[in-house]
Amino acid sequence: MLVSFENVTARVEGAARSAQSEADAAAARRAAVAVIEKESQQNTGLRSDVVTLYSGGEYWLYRYKRYTDIRVVFAPEEQMAFFGGDYDNFTYPRHDLDIAFLRVYENGRPAHTADYLRWSKSGPSEGEFVLLSGHPGSTDRMLTLTQIKYQRDVGNALQRKVWETRRDGLGGYAKRGPEEARQAGETIRLLDNALKRLIGQQRGLENPRIFGAKEEEERVLRGKVAANPEWQRAYGDAWMKIDTVYQELPQKAARLAFSTLTPSRLGGFASTLVRYAEEIARPNEKRLDEFRDSRLESMRLSLLSSAPVYPAMEEAILAAWLEGARSTLGADDPFVRAALENQSAADVARTTIRTTRLTDPAARRALLDGAPEAIRQSADPLMALARRVEPVIRELRDWQDNWLRSAETSAGQRIAAARFAVYGKTLYPDATFTLRLGFGRAIGYEEDTTLVPWKTTLYGLYDRAEGFGEKPPYSLGERWKSRRDRLNLATPLDFVYTIDTIGGNSGSPLVNRNGELVGVNFDSNQQKLPNRYLYIDEAEGSRAVGVHSAAILEALTKIYDAQGLVGELLRR
Repeated sequence: MLVSFENVTARVEGAARSAQSEADAAAARRAAVAVIEKESQQNTGLRSDVVTLYSGGEYWLYRYKRYTDIRVVFAPEEQMAFFGGDYDNFTYPRHDLDIAFLRVYENGRPAHTADYLRWSKSGPSEGEFVLLSGHPGSTDRMLTLTQIKYQRDVGNALQRKVWETRRDGLGGYAKRGPEEARQAGETIRLLDNALKRLIGQQRGLENPRIFGAKEEEERVLRGKVAANPEWQRAYGDAWMKIDTVYQELPQKAARLAFSTLTPSRLGGFASTLVRYAEEIARPNEKRLDEFRDSRLESMRLSLLSSAPVYPAMEEAILAAWLEGARSTLGADDPFVRAALENQSAADVARTTIRTTRLTDPAARRALLDGAPEAIRQSADPLMALARRVEPVIRELRDWQDNWLRSAETSAGQRIAAARFAVYGKTLYPDATFTLRLGFGRAIGYEEDTTLVPWKTTLYGLYDRAEGFGEKPPYSLGERWKSRRDRLNLATPLDFVYTIDTIGGNSGSPLVNRNGELVGVNFDSNQQKLPNRYLYIDEAEGSRAVGVHSAAILEALTKIYDAQGLVGELLRR
C-alpha cells in the first residue's frame, strides 16, 4: 500500500554531476538510489523504492506498507472468469465475471482499514464519469524514433520468439495428460495473452498513420529545440547519443534475450542464489538493483515460496528453452556452450532437474542462509549449471547497464528536460507499475459501419453460450445453467470506458464521482493495444473493459449464495 512519495531528483542527479563518463554517471546514480532506499527503509520501516519517471527526467521515492498474509475469499469458475477464452481476449463485446476477492491479514487478524470504497449497487450508467486507481505496467511513449524503430524492426519480433519458445515447450508438456495441462495452463494462458497483446502493438507500429504520428511528435519537439540556441546547446545532441548506442543493439539483442535460465522457475532459483552469493559481498550501493538491502525481503519471499514446483514440467520448460537458445544463437554461442557442454538440451534438462534439491524450499533456505561459499561450492547439478552460465550473463548485463542503459538514461534525462522546457508538465510520464489515477467516461463506440454498445448483459452471456452450443471456451459453469431463472438477465455484465489503461491495470477499481466502486477493470479492446506507444484517442474506439458492480452483486447473491460477502460489501 503506497504510503508516501517524494521527489529525490536533485539528490540522485547531484551524485552524478562530477562523473567523467556516462558509465560513471550511471554507477553514481545507482549508488545514490541504493543509499536513499536503505536510509528510508531504516528510518520508516517501509519498503522504499526509487522510481524513475520521464525517462530519467525525475526520480521519486515511493514508500509502501507491505502485507504478506493474503487469503482468498471468493473466485468464480474459470469458465466464467475467462468466458470466451483467447478468442474473446482483447475484444469487445465481452461476457466475463473476471473478479476475485482477497482478504488482507495483519498479525493473524483481518486488517482494519478506516478508509475504503463504498459499493455501488446500481453501477455506472451510459456516459457517466469514472475514475480508475491502479498500477499500469509500462508504456513506451517517450522513446525516441530510433528506439521505436528498433522495437518495430527487431525487438518485438524477438520478444515474440521468446514467448513462443516458452509457450510451445509448455504446450508439448500439457499434451501428456489432464494433470499436466492443469499444471501448465495458467502460464500458457499468460503467454498467449502477452503474445496477442504484442501482436496488436506491433500492428500499431506498422500502421503508417500511427507511426507517422510518432514521427511528427519527434519532428516538432526537435524543431522547437533547434529554434532556441540555449536549448540546442543543452539538449540538441541527445537524440544522436541514442542513435549511437542503438547501432550495436541488434547484434546483441538475441544474446540478451536467450542467455538466461529464468524461463524455468527452478533455473531462476539457481541463478538468483548464484548471483546473491556474489552481490551480498559487495557494499549495498554497488550491488545489482535487485540485491539492494531494500529489495532483499522481496527476493527472499520469492525464492523461499512454498508454492508447488512440478519437476517434470520444469524439465520440459528447461529443455525447450535451451534448445531454443541453441537454434537461435548457434552451437558456438558462449551461453550455449557453457549451458550444454556438448550435450543435448534434453539431456542437460533431464540431468539437472531430476537430481536437483532446489525443489525443496528448505534446501533453498539452507543455501540462502548459509555462507556464500556454500553456494559457490554446491554440488547440486542445477547450481553447477547456473554457475557455468553466470559469467556470460554477467558480461552481457554489464554491457547493457554500463553502455546501453547508461547512455539511455543520460540522453533520456536531457530529452525529458527538453520536453519540460517546451511543454512544461502537460505530458504525463510513462507507466512504471506505480500508482496512477485515470479518468474517462463509460461510453460505446463506432467500429467500421456499426455501433458497439457501452455494456453487455446477462442476456448476452447466455445467448453467446447457446450460439456456440456451449462448447469450450463458451461453456457455462453448472451453477449458471441450473440457476438461470433466478437472475435478472437485463443486469449489465461488462462495460467499456475511455480511461487510459495498459497491462498491470487488471483488478483496478473503477469509482464514480461519489467515491463508490462501480466496477473492476480486466482488459481492453484491440483498438487500444497500440497505446503502448501513444495515447489512442477515444474517437478511434480505444476502450478499456471492466466488470459491472451490479453483475457482481447479482452473481454473488443468486448464483453463489455468498450473502455473507455481499453483506460485507454493502456494510450490513
